[in-house]
Amino acid sequence: MNDKRVLRICRKKNIRSTIKYSNKGCTRQASNPQFIAENVLNREFYADAPNEKWLTDVTEFKYYIGQEKHKIYLSAILDLYDRRIVSYVISDSNNNALVFDTFDKAIARNPNAHPLCHSDRGYQYTSRTFHAKLEAAGMTQSMSRVAKCIDNGPMEGFWGIIKRERYYGKKFTSREALVKMIEDYIEYYNCKRLQRNLGVLTPFEKHEQYMLVA
Repeated sequence: MNDKRVLRICRKKNIRSTIKYSNKGCTRQASNPQFIAENVLNREFYADAPNEKWLTDVTEFKYYIGQEKHKIYLSAILDLYDRRIVSYVISDSNNNALVFDTFDKAIARNPNAHPLCHSDRGYQYTSRTFHAKLEAAGMTQSMSRVAKCIDNGPMEGFWGIIKRERYYGKKFTSREALVKMIEDYIEYYNCKRLQRNLGVLTPFEKHEQYMLVA
């Protein structure tokens, strides 16, 4: 069915998309960054092959136990070629271990990958330890400019997608339910959610298609 027809039906039935809330983010900028990289990516949000360009970031989610509010943090790496989530880690703390573990999982799954790795200037990414990890893996580090979220646009876009489709408008009352939602959604996003800019394929289909002809 043509999407214009769907739009006409939605307008007639007064069906609207989920409201996009303003992104307050959870980036904790380093007061004394140990290492700052140039913006090598320079908003070139395309790649010719998998594992050529990775984006990474951290976002937060809230759940409630009674009136008490709690937070969990999701760190993820996104591949710019097929837009798949390469790896992710969920934690109760937004700390170095969260980011480092995400990176280690990505390398374990892609041991021959040497991508450009782009992030914002959060304190985890500006640490010497993270930079050393990238160098040891043969990667080039790139960072967004100060207060320029658009420099990491596709990663920010993924946060918006998961939150609009599964999080906004809901109130999670347990950590387990929120974690399961995130895990289930990333599986759905990678394996079942079609994307028009991928040729109406899922990220994994796009990835496998490349690997078959490589």
